[in-house]
Amino acid sequence: MKIKDIRAATVDLALPPKTEPRVARQATEGFASPMQRYPEFGRADWSAQWRRVAVVVTAEDGTFGVGFTNHGGPVREIVNGHFAPVLVGQDCVATEKLWDVMRRISAPYGTPGLASYAMSAVDIALWDLKGKLLRRPVYELLGGPQKDGIPCYASNTDLSYGTEHSIAWFLELGFKAVKLFLRQGPEAGIEGIRRSEELVARTRQQIGPDVELMVDGWISLNVEHAVRLSEALRPYRIKWLEDYLLPEDMEGYARVRQRLPGTILASGEHWYTIHPFALAAGQGLVDILQPDLAWCGGISAGLRICHLAEAHGLTVITHGGMNYPWGQHLAMAMPAVPMGERSEGVAPPGVPLEEMTILPGTVPIRNGRVRPTDAPGLGLEISREWLESKTV
Repeated sequence: MKIKDIRAATVDLALPPKTEPRVARQATEGFASPMQRYPEFGRADWSAQWRRVAVVVTAEDGTFGVGFTNHGGPVREIVNGHFAPVLVGQDCVATEKLWDVMRRISAPYGTPGLASYAMSAVDIALWDLKGKLLRRPVYELLGGPQKDGIPCYASNTDLSYGTEHSIAWFLELGFKAVKLFLRQGPEAGIEGIRRSEELVARTRQQIGPDVELMVDGWISLNVEHAVRLSEALRPYRIKWLEDYLLPEDMEGYARVRQRLPGTILASGEHWYTIHPFALAAGQGLVDILQPDLAWCGGISAGLRICHLAEAHGLTVITHGGMNYPWGQHLAMAMPAVPMGERSEGVAPPGVPLEEMTILPGTVPIRNGRVRPTDAPGLGLEISREWLESKTV
C-alpha cells in the first residue's frame, strides 16, 4: 500500500474541563526558566506562541493515520513543503525507511529542532496508519505487551492552583509518585536554594515516606547550582533531579555527573533525534533518558532510544508520555520503560482526569496506572470532520 497524501495543518486543541475546579486560580510567575537572568521578560513575553500541528498521512485505500506535535507554522511548512513531496508514493508500512529518509533530507538545514518536531508528527501518523492497515495496536507492532499496565507519576506543571492543592489532588487520584518544578535558578543565589529546599521539604512532609518525589529544573540551572541544590535536597530522598542544564551543554552534563556520582540524574526532553541520547548513554551522563516522542523524532526515535538505554543499563521515561497514546504504546512494549509521566497540568484539583483527555480515544489514567487501547493503530477516535473543526 502506497502513501497517497501527507498533509499538515495548524490546530487548536484547547479543551476546557466541564467540572469546576474546587480551588480558585491564583497569580503565579510559573516555574524556573533559563530567561530568569533577564527579569524584564516574563514567560509569556519570550515563549513561542505557535499552535500545535496535526499531520494526516493517507493511504491509497483512504485509510489515514494522525500525528501531532508543537510549533505550528514552521513545522507545518517543513511537512507540507519538504517531507510530503518526498514521501508520497512510498510504502505506508516502511516506517524504518521513512524515518531515515526524513532524517537525511532535513540534514542540510539541521534535523535537530524544528525539523525533528516535523519528523515526529509524520512518524507518529505513519505508525497509527500502519497499525490500522495491519489491524493491530501499535504496541503489538513494537513487540507486544511487556507489562500488564504502566505505573504513572503526576507532574505539577500548572502552579496556578497552588502546589499543595495540586499534590493533594494527585494523591487522591491514586498517583504513587509526583514531580515538583523549581521556581528559582542560579540568579536567586543561596536564598533560592533555601526556597527550593523548603518547597521540597513541605512536599515530602505532605506525601509521606512512601510516595516517590522528583525535582525538575527545566533547563534553568548551571553546574554549581545543580551541585549545591542536590546536596541540600539529600535529606528528602528525591528519586531524581531532572533537566537541570541547557540541553546542548553536554560538557556541563559531564561535570555534573562527575560532581554528583550518587544522585540519580535524568534529562532528554529537549534533545532531538538519537545522537544526544547515544552520547549521554555512552558516557554515562544521566541515569534516565527522557525523550518526548512528539519532539525527538517520533515513535521510531523512541524505539531506538529504548534500545540504547537497554545496552547501557539505563531506563527511559518519555516526557509527558502518558498524556497521549503514542507514549502509552511505546511504554507498554518496551522493557526499558518502567513508568510514565502525566503532565500538562494533569488536572485542576477536583477535575476528573477523563475531562483532561485532549485527543479522543486516549485512555485516561486510573488509580495511577494506564494501559493503552487494543484498537488498531493508536486507537485515536478522530474523524476528518473532527480535525477540520480544530483547524485554524
